[in-house]
Amino acid sequence: MLNQMSLNALPAGVSAPGYDPQAIGTGIVHFGVGNFFRAHEAFYVDRCLALAGQQDWGIAGVGLTAGGRSERKAEQFIGQDCLYSLTEAAPDGGRTVRVIGALRAYLLAPADPQAVLDLLADPSIRIVSMTITEGGYNIDETTGEFRLDHAAVRADLAGDAPPATIFGYVIEALARRRAAGVGPFTVLSCDNLRHNGDVARTAFLGFARARDPDLAAWIEAHVTFPNGMVDRITPSVDDTIARALNDASGLDDALPLVAEDFTQWVVEDRFCAGRPALDKAGVQFVTDVTGYEHVKVRMLNASHILLAFPGILLGYRQVDEALRDPDLARFVNAYLELDVIPRLDAPPGLDPQAYRRDVLRRFSNPAMADQLLRIGGDGSSKIQVFWTETVRRVLSDGGDLRRIAFGIAAYLEALRGVDETGARYTPAEPTLDAAHLALADAVDLHAALALPAFDGWRDAQSPALTDGIVAARKAIRDSGVRAALAQYGGLPD
Repeated sequence: MLNQMSLNALPAGVSAPGYDPQAIGTGIVHFGVGNFFRAHEAFYVDRCLALAGQQDWGIAGVGLTAGGRSERKAEQFIGQDCLYSLTEAAPDGGRTVRVIGALRAYLLAPADPQAVLDLLADPSIRIVSMTITEGGYNIDETTGEFRLDHAAVRADLAGDAPPATIFGYVIEALARRRAAGVGPFTVLSCDNLRHNGDVARTAFLGFARARDPDLAAWIEAHVTFPNGMVDRITPSVDDTIARALNDASGLDDALPLVAEDFTQWVVEDRFCAGRPALDKAGVQFVTDVTGYEHVKVRMLNASHILLAFPGILLGYRQVDEALRDPDLARFVNAYLELDVIPRLDAPPGLDPQAYRRDVLRRFSNPAMADQLLRIGGDGSSKIQVFWTETVRRVLSDGGDLRRIAFGIAAYLEALRGVDETGARYTPAEPTLDAAHLALADAVDLHAALALPAFDGWRDAQSPALTDGIVAARKAIRDSGVRAALAQYGGLPD
């Protein structure tokens, strides 16, 4: 079993931490110890811990949910002294394996809530970070405010029992620190959503104001919530993948992890109680992450779904398979080269052409086994976020609309739930009801243009774009995706 004792006899090719994990202090508490956190934040902190003077920045992980699965996860972490292996897989098949030692403790909050509160109140904790998913912030999509009607939130605000939510834990800990004169900590969101720090600030201050307006005012004045852009593909690991990873590494690891060899973290440098030397570990600190978020959304995220919709229709199921199709590769590359990059406001020092090459390289990685149906899921929401700015700019300057029209046509045809091989699938569209989906199947090919996916540019929609979408849809139905792509997809000569 992988643990502290086994570090002295790791298999050949497996790198040990560049420090003694048992000699590391704890400066960070992290809520939500999932695969992405382990391959991203913990990966960067692991690098920091090997640097001189950085040994106080180890991480204590906290699990918030009860039940057998959560208890087993806690047992596995504790049984392995919180060590685990990370395999970094490159598109060309190259792999490196290292043992990550940054996680120095794991607490299951429902089992011992007081231990979690004591830890959070300890002056040594200077950062509280989290990966709790976008929905975990409990923000009302209509009002943009923190929802106070959630049952667990109401229970935590009542204060009749130990906290159950991250908001209850963090705000109670800050109240204790304020009372003791200890000072605040930074609240650091590591979730993959735009302006994640601002979202976290809205959520935690919303809870705090409902509990104690004076405490909320203190938090607003003293606690920082930096925005950050995070990026790394980290697939889920089932039992089969875990066995394959252990067979390849020679380890006996109950918690093996695989990730792509690309990783990026851009963070606003606003840490009220100090931070590890993450800038020496590959993290980029900036005053504003907005430009980096725009590049990621308009290049990586947008081209991901642009590849997914026609790829699904052609019968592909994995991203790397679809990108190996030369027609689809030309289509996605042309979209980035001709539609996005000329209209992109990239931040200083970021080369859009290098970013484009990185995007296509990452999509080609077979080790990620990324599913097109997952990438294309919730397309209605993703199109509004990922495509709107580019569509509006192309419409505004009179640019070539063919690739955009074809991408929209492919999305609408993919909503019908059957590919060119006759295989059926269920589109994952949580924001669309049966009536919405029926529009995609209508004989009138204009009908589906009423779907909310296109609300972001509805006021600017041109007859040329409408006609292009309808023509491409008709061609897909009559001649197939490949022929339609050649005729209407705007492929360069």
